[in-house]
Amino acid sequence: MRADPADYKLVSPGNLQAVLSLLSSELSQWLPIAGGTDVMVLYSAGKLPNRNLINIWDIPELRQIEVFPDSIRIGAASTYTALREHEIVSKEFPLLATAASWTGGVANQNRGTLGGNIANASPAADSLPALLVYDADLTLVSVRGERQVPYRSFHTGYKKTVMASDELIRDISLPRRFSGYPSHARKVGARNAQAISKVCFAALSQCAHGIVLDVRLALGSVAPVPLRLHETERVLTGQKIDTSLIDAARNCVMKEIHPIDDIRSTARYRAAVAGNLVAAFLGKLAAAESDA
Repeated sequence: MRADPADYKLVSPGNLQAVLSLLSSELSQWLPIAGGTDVMVLYSAGKLPNRNLINIWDIPELRQIEVFPDSIRIGAASTYTALREHEIVSKEFPLLATAASWTGGVANQNRGTLGGNIANASPAADSLPALLVYDADLTLVSVRGERQVPYRSFHTGYKKTVMASDELIRDISLPRRFSGYPSHARKVGARNAQAISKVCFAALSQCAHGIVLDVRLALGSVAPVPLRLHETERVLTGQKIDTSLIDAARNCVMKEIHPIDDIRSTARYRAAVAGNLVAAFLGKLAAAESDA
């Protein structure tokens, strides 16, 4: 059953403070909408429960990408196209730029936003593992002020977050300290684009003489929330990459994740793929070290 536009109300306050005032004055009554790539799917199917929508697409503070000496700050309404085309993002944060290229087709990338991907809180979202390995911080704002939240603690469960009903994600900050790290990203799905991930993977590592000095691994679609593989990282750090270490890492990954059976895949398949993705990344690192 399709939705009836007459049942919905859309307002465009035009500035951030007006948006926050409305969110605060009528708690849980208003749903912010920017690109609308998730919201409009629900609307078209007649499954959008929120009747009052606030347009935040044209809020200047939410559309900026600002570069500082030690960090980059990405407005929550920055599109995937903006991320793909931004020189610093593509050069220093290739995992995020790659994830942006996976998210839907060109039309979706022109409208879909990074903040929307975060707030939607789907564990299958393509950009979220990259934010985990890059140690992202979120700025949440309301009429009460602003607060910084490490992205790693933002998700509390499936489709649940620490964000209050009167808060909005203003920006996402990434430290500029990973540009020298080899990176690796993979999406496993029916297609690379315009398909929800069965498993998505983002990884960074720094090695010397075959020894893992630092490693950062994150997966999507294998738990109720996007997952950083801390235990597997501990197994790898300080060790020389060889066949036995790769096997140990694969086994650790399969114990650390919590996949489910659903319409897109099975838990067994996801577990096997997740282990294989980490093993392939480690094999890539080992090959690069031997060629150096």
